[in-house]
Amino acid sequence: MKKIAVVGVQESIGREILSYLAEEGYKPEQVVALEPKSALGNMVSFGEDDELDVESLDKFDFSGVAAAVFCVAAEVAKKYVPHALAKGVKVVDCSSAFFGDPDVPMIISGINGEKLSAAKRGLVMVPSAGVTQMLLPLKNIHEQYQITRIVVSDYTSTSVYGKEGMDELFNQTRKIFMNDTLVDDQQVFHKQVAFNVIPQVGDFQGDETVVEWAFNAETKQILGPDVRVHANCAIIPAFIGCGQYVNVECAKDIDVEDARELMKKVPGIVVFDKHVDGGYVTVNDVQGENDIYISRLRQDTSVENGISFWCVADNLRAGVAKNALAVAKLLTETSD
Repeated sequence: MKKIAVVGVQESIGREILSYLAEEGYKPEQVVALEPKSALGNMVSFGEDDELDVESLDKFDFSGVAAAVFCVAAEVAKKYVPHALAKGVKVVDCSSAFFGDPDVPMIISGINGEKLSAAKRGLVMVPSAGVTQMLLPLKNIHEQYQITRIVVSDYTSTSVYGKEGMDELFNQTRKIFMNDTLVDDQQVFHKQVAFNVIPQVGDFQGDETVVEWAFNAETKQILGPDVRVHANCAIIPAFIGCGQYVNVECAKDIDVEDARELMKKVPGIVVFDKHVDGGYVTVNDVQGENDIYISRLRQDTSVENGISFWCVADNLRAGVAKNALAVAKLLTETSD
């Protein structure tokens, strides 16, 4: 029986992928949980009732594994992905380790799955959660109206920094409620994250952060080099989820009602847009949800051929886990 391996199960994304696999009906014996270095006896939850042994990536033989999803840092992926490929494993990488390699396509299932044919080594990568969340609702609009420019304001939760980021938010919040002084409580973020908004996600490179750069670079990988993107990214005091305000310009005149109907036709997109108090979806509403939700859809009258909308999703589940596993399935099916 061929198995699927999840590499990086101590990270938030890796755990979410395990949860998704359990919900999809995978049995414990079909899944391998891996960490770069794992002590004997380490376990990780799988579904509501089961646990998996966490095996050490250093010593693991990928024979018998059909597909592997790597949810680790780029330097770890660069070291260990070749080991999996050497055993004939199809690999989906969630890091930026192979960005720019022409033989490693970047895929969003439902948008550009046809590019799997470019995966000459059986290796593909998936974009960051925010890019998947932003682009999937735009699939049909781009095909019909040709998107030329996107401006996105991305408000993402502390989970983008993993367990350490969420722990820092929790600990700061608890201390503030207890009137305790925050001392040495900024280990992950450069400013207090509790009850605050931090206009930095990722390290700076020039006048933008690496995450803001990725919105532009990864969009060009998915939609093509002619689409221009400007991103502004901030951390909000939430544990899970991401909210985005997205402004889109097209080459052709676009009507907001046409845009609404085109979005509704994209699998995994839910349009909930009532122009009344509370007639929209928030970050808190989508935790644990598989879909991407659209609200506040309207014409952008400041530009020609423009629309804007509010978009929310569970960044771990809808942004990464769902897409990574869908791509892994496509990759293994195309090789059969």
